Amino acid sequence: MSGPERVKRILIVDDEPDVVSYLEMLLRDEGYETTSAVDGEEALEAVRRDPPDLVSLDISMPKASGTRFYKELRSDPALAKVRVVIVTAVTGLGGDTHAYERFISGRNIVPPPDAFFPKPIEAEEFLATVRTLLGKPADHAVAGT
Repeated sequence: MSGPERVKRILIVDDEPDVVSYLEMLLRDEGYETTSAVDGEEALEAVRRDPPDLVSLDISMPKASGTRFYKELRSDPALAKVRVVIVTAVTGLGGDTHAYERFISGRNIVPPPDAFFPKPIEAEEFLATVRTLLGKPADHAVAGT
């Protein structure tokens, strides 16, 4: 018999502290462990040091964009299987919320992300996607217990 399931870890990459705090609260309340990075450079160091189960990735950041981080992550055979959910306000012209999703998914350079969410984030839909990608955390892993 195997022991208790390991708590799933999620790296939140966003330069907006309010977004990081919000996602940390949502994910920790669900029983996931979170860490954060403020840009793609810091995120790449964190992922190489200790790969998470999933990355929540903003695209538009002042230093080392999310797009560059994503391309490097997917190009590294040791990290290419890390799940990535893009969470961004970059939605394209004319209010088309799927323009960026089509852009990144249509690139031949790297495979598309596991999911895409425009900001503001719809919490229940976001959490349902994370649960689908990682599995629901064990009840004993819920934060605060």
